[in-house]
Amino acid sequence: MKAYPFLHKHPTTGETTLSHGMDLRDWFAGQALTLFQRDCFLRDDEISQYATLAYQMADEMMKARENKHE
Repeated sequence: MKAYPFLHKHPTTGETTLSHGMDLRDWFAGQALTLFQRDCFLRDDEISQYATLAYQMADEMMKARENKHE
């Protein structure tokens, strides 16, 4: 599922194209990362741990969303 699809009109050619937007899972992961902003001075070895955790949280949000629609 995509988040924020939109139509884009090229400023010089006038051609209109559809942008499907980012994956909803990626958007959820980005939102989850805001929880970690308090740790703004992360060590290099911690960054991948936070990224992994953000996607785990995003996966749980996707599951919760599916359960709501059942």
